[in-house]
Amino acid sequence: MGRANLYMNPLSGTFYRIIVAGLLFLVGMVCRGTPTEFNIVAYGAKGDGFTLNTVALQRTIDACHAAGGGVVRVPSGDYVTGTIELKSHVTLSLDYGATILGSTDLADYPTEGLDDPREGGPHCLIYAKDATHISIEGLGVIDGRGTHLNFPRAKDGDLRNRLIRPRLVRMDSCQQLTFSGITYKRPAFWGIHLVDSRDIVFTGVTVRFRNNNYNNDGLDLDGCENVLIENCDIQAGDDAICLKSSLNPCRNIVVRGCRLASNTSPLKFGTSSRGGFIDVSVTNCYFYDSPMGAIKLQLVDGGIMENIDISRITMENVGNPIFIRLGNRGSTFTGRFSQGQGADVEPEGAPVGTIKNIRIRDVTATVTIEDRIKAASPPYKGIKPVTTPGVTDSEKSRAGPIMITGIPGHYVEDVVLENIRFSYPGHGTAEDAQREVAEDIARYPEQFFFGPLPAWGAYIRHARNIEFKNVELSLRSEDARERIVFDDVEGFSESMDGEQ
Repeated sequence: MGRANLYMNPLSGTFYRIIVAGLLFLVGMVCRGTPTEFNIVAYGAKGDGFTLNTVALQRTIDACHAAGGGVVRVPSGDYVTGTIELKSHVTLSLDYGATILGSTDLADYPTEGLDDPREGGPHCLIYAKDATHISIEGLGVIDGRGTHLNFPRAKDGDLRNRLIRPRLVRMDSCQQLTFSGITYKRPAFWGIHLVDSRDIVFTGVTVRFRNNNYNNDGLDLDGCENVLIENCDIQAGDDAICLKSSLNPCRNIVVRGCRLASNTSPLKFGTSSRGGFIDVSVTNCYFYDSPMGAIKLQLVDGGIMENIDISRITMENVGNPIFIRLGNRGSTFTGRFSQGQGADVEPEGAPVGTIKNIRIRDVTATVTIEDRIKAASPPYKGIKPVTTPGVTDSEKSRAGPIMITGIPGHYVEDVVLENIRFSYPGHGTAEDAQREVAEDIARYPEQFFFGPLPAWGAYIRHARNIEFKNVELSLRSEDARERIVFDDVEGFSESMDGEQ
């Protein structure tokens, strides 16, 4: 019976497929024998921190690829470079003490020959397209030097400015990718962005992007399949691990044993969600210092979100702990950055998707209001600490309750929260308890955009078959709101240990 259930469980199948992919990759490496080494110094690279090494690095990669594959070795030193392209059967291996430094001159990031991604611009430091068996490994550092001083965002917040701030790593339509050991630092835009790729392993990776620049996501996986992310330590400025789906679904994803912190969210599905998210397991992780929220499951551009299992998560010093949102931004990603930021935007045309079969269990969280000094500390934001006495609406909206919400006529379905222990800061007023919550069906989905909610523990709207099993929600100070508020909910049940 147990064995039968193992093979019938779609998430067990996810583990199986990823393990098989990893074994096939290792067998392939063994069959190839000892890899040939190509030292970048032998091809003219200089690790002096000043010389531009783009040509030397690319020459080394091309020689390695032409020889049938091998290891491109980066010895100790500081190697400045612009855009380089990795190719099939190439392992980029950095020694301890080796640093690849991104050029601070945008002219060193040419885009000729690079595909145009569906989100953002083509500029990037490390690129690959239609390649297989690529590894980035070692004990060194890849530092984009993409600070707000070197690559500033437009002062008016023009989203088109994202088109010219380089990512750190971008790979499109690749297979058999391995990222291990490297420390990644300071991208100008997103960090590691993989699109429509499969059979991917991240292990022992360190990311240090926090308080560097706008939009510094950690790992962005768009339309990827068969992915294992384990034992990674990520501190991101924006989302730490973000599954995206601008065309194809993210499918068969496992995240385990990771430490995640973010100014925005440790774990996020969306916002691009045209293809959806299917068979995802996240387990045994630590989320911390994430003032804008922790677990965000968002489906706003169509697609299907189903069979999501999140378990054994400890969350400390976080904002809104769980945000599940079915919306109707409806982006098809045929245009650029139609993000629906305003409260009065209209859907863009893609049909509404579906969210069902979500299980979140064995999760604890201490929800806190962000310290005002810390909130103002990122230098690129240039903001001053809030001096208003008491707790502002903005602060309450970022440290709000569980929110599970669809839109009129479209329900979030079949969600189970089990063995949950959440502690909240309180501070809700009688006025907050009477607030009407806007639908904002097409708006870019962040929970705090809805403002302070009329519940302190959970706000559930346009939902069906929601189950709370052994869910303990507590307050650390007074709050005038209700523990749970329902609006257009069918089939809610709640039980505690020992209840029949």
